[in-house]
Amino acid sequence: MGKSVVLELAEDLISRPSVTPKDAGCQDLMIARLEAVGFRVTRLPAGGVENFWAERGDAGPCLCFAGHTDVVPSGPLAEWQSDPFQPTIRDGLLYGRGAADMKGSLAAMVVAAERFVALHPGHSGRLAFLITSDEEGIATHGTRHVVDWLREHGETIDWCVVGEPSSENMLGDVIKNGRRGSLNGRLTVQGIQGHVAYPDKADNPIHRAFRPLADLVDQTWDAGNGFFPPTRLQFSNIHAGTGANNVIPGQLQADFNFRFSTESTPESLQAGVHKILDASAMRYAIDWQLSGPPFFTAPGPLVAATQKALQAVEQHEARLSTGGGTSDGRFIAQLGGQVVELGPINATIHKINECVAVADLEHLSQIYTEIMVHLLGAADGH
Repeated sequence: MGKSVVLELAEDLISRPSVTPKDAGCQDLMIARLEAVGFRVTRLPAGGVENFWAERGDAGPCLCFAGHTDVVPSGPLAEWQSDPFQPTIRDGLLYGRGAADMKGSLAAMVVAAERFVALHPGHSGRLAFLITSDEEGIATHGTRHVVDWLREHGETIDWCVVGEPSSENMLGDVIKNGRRGSLNGRLTVQGIQGHVAYPDKADNPIHRAFRPLADLVDQTWDAGNGFFPPTRLQFSNIHAGTGANNVIPGQLQADFNFRFSTESTPESLQAGVHKILDASAMRYAIDWQLSGPPFFTAPGPLVAATQKALQAVEQHEARLSTGGGTSDGRFIAQLGGQVVELGPINATIHKINECVAVADLEHLSQIYTEIMVHLLGAADGH
């Protein structure tokens, strides 16, 4: 028995070393397949990043499948059981960098579209793809750029399925119907450098910051809600000192991150931080960077279609979740449409020996096709 069409395409994509922000020809491969079944493709490169928007159909609601061709670096090659860019099957698992995040999903999407168009050549609405090679990197010239272009050209996305690996224990057990926002801060506390033996002639920024930083950690920012956990602050890096143990440093720098729910805003979090720090006797500055606001898709047509597709293919429904990190869904949601994430099991993403079950690739493609059928399959009566 030969390989499935989905597996062959996944292997072809994995074999291309598209370490972020490189695309390594992955999008050329996808574009050729999509154009062959009637998609109109607009390439939208920006800042050394490859992007494209593909659309089939002329009017009506738009169902978009979104994803990224870039992958994270492989890590130490010696720790891989096989070359990360030489797709290898062992014990029913496809190994390779990007197998789960997210070249397996891309292959499933493309083949799903091919099958759907074959069954419904006159489908209702518009079927689209939004693909970037800048998701694993700084994410400034990828989906964000395409969304800006869509907005400028009056394009809309009503429903979007992002192929991020959302599943936890089995395929389709979790649908991400939202994500927390991400707000970064870099705090700089100013002191006066001096000798540790003469602290009265210096001002130790470590001592100044000690209690205020603890107060930030202990602060309750919000209680979350029925769909989001409470907002949390985490410090990721703190640095002070000259390297000598007899010198009071002149400056402390601390990096922190909020993963925040829809109960908070970037403005409310910033105000809360400044209130705590202003109550302390220290000189400080904060450089703020908003990675993205939270987004949420309430149960509705897209969630219902995804659940029906899972029931048809996997005989179960998924748990809705907003947990985990951020994704490019945060940019797409700004267009006002419904967004969910559905993809393979995420147990090995970004890890050595990343893999995905071969059987799951075929099932995922069938699920994507079913979603297309439920939302766009009516016009031609098939």
